[in-house]
Amino acid sequence: MEQRDRLDSLGRKILSEVRTELYLDMHFLGPALDALDYVMDLSTLTIGTDAEVIRFNPQFLMNGFLSYPRALVRTYMHILIHCLFRHMFTASLVSDPELFSLCADIAAEALIDSMDEPVLFEIPGDFREEWLRKLRDEVRVLTAEKLYRYFSEHPRDYSLEEKLKQEFGRDDHGFWEKMNKDSEKPDEKSGQNPVRQREQNWKDRAGSTRKLLVTFGPEASDKKGSLAAALSFEDDSRTDYREFLHRLSAFREETRIDPDSFDYGLYHHGLELYGNVPLIEENEYREVCRIDELVIAIDTSASTKGIQVQKFLKETAAVLSSQETFFHHVNIHLIECDNQVQRDTHFTDVSEVERFGGLFVVHGGMGTDFRPVFRYVEDMRRQGKLEKPRALLYFTDGYGIFPEESQDYETAFVFCSGEDYDDTKVPGWALKLYTKDLDITNIKTDKSPGWRRQI
Repeated sequence: MEQRDRLDSLGRKILSEVRTELYLDMHFLGPALDALDYVMDLSTLTIGTDAEVIRFNPQFLMNGFLSYPRALVRTYMHILIHCLFRHMFTASLVSDPELFSLCADIAAEALIDSMDEPVLFEIPGDFREEWLRKLRDEVRVLTAEKLYRYFSEHPRDYSLEEKLKQEFGRDDHGFWEKMNKDSEKPDEKSGQNPVRQREQNWKDRAGSTRKLLVTFGPEASDKKGSLAAALSFEDDSRTDYREFLHRLSAFREETRIDPDSFDYGLYHHGLELYGNVPLIEENEYREVCRIDELVIAIDTSASTKGIQVQKFLKETAAVLSSQETFFHHVNIHLIECDNQVQRDTHFTDVSEVERFGGLFVVHGGMGTDFRPVFRYVEDMRRQGKLEKPRALLYFTDGYGIFPEESQDYETAFVFCSGEDYDDTKVPGWALKLYTKDLDITNIKTDKSPGWRRQI
């Protein structure tokens, strides 16, 4: 028993060191890194998770720590990605969990490869580079679900799958199967399903991580790689427009009285003691959650109806004018574009946006090319007119040429429900939002888990 305790303690210390190293370099992983405890489990030869704890074989950890500690850091990150994208829960919904397990490993490793973080870096072999290049060409966005569809639609090659497993696999997925069997048993006391609650908890942590990625901004841009885009792509919550804007908010000091940090006792005591001379003044700086930079692009091609644009702008301005959502002084660019940028209207005050919405007149009318707006935004950033937008919202009917490369800021294409539109060509790294009778409170994201039905 004493020997087992020593092995358990040693394994925990190694994992704690690995977790600390990840946290120091990537603070945005905080919600995920704090979520998993450690348990020694000799039923595995390596390491794995059931989305509640990391289960480890101490011999595996000691060998890795002594011979190649960087591999342990990458393995830990690999496990976190499985949890953030809830791969283990999805595995129970597919007809071939083993194939999905492989796809989850490929998706996790591809995501890690995109991160410019020395502690995660490994020199890729020719086989890995060849297959990641092939999959990116044919699948584009490498999520576990899209990879599963891809491999399911092609003739099975079990020899190849074994090679891919050896190349991309890092952890023991056997705990996934056991966890999913347990999901059929509700808790005797609460009647709740603990595994389903575990899944919801990781969904919430993924949302927190996504928000932190936006908050850290340029500081995390290289280290996060494709993580932000991937988290946005897999988000299957049907978030309305107000929630979408709130998710993009970032903390910043705004000049205004902060009643929460003001001591009224000392203030009134000074007035009574010294005759209208307060001991303290109100704290004029308050840390608030606001959005300060935003790009709104309007498709002014011939197929987009002017009345739709006017209503969209009016409803959007109503959301932005809320003091609980936006700064008083903002940097908003409203760009009108068909196959080229027709006009850029700059706003520094939210009230100006609302007035402009009621007077909007369409400029343009040619065919649609979405790419000029993104190039224009990058030009503004180079010129110092725009630091980094919290989001680019593109109101369109979807008939046009979309950009291929993902952006380092949130991008959403907004469609008008009930009207003619084509959303099938929206790139996987961008969100699709839908107005419902142009009522902003009912704008939904097209992130329903349709692939689960198709699988």
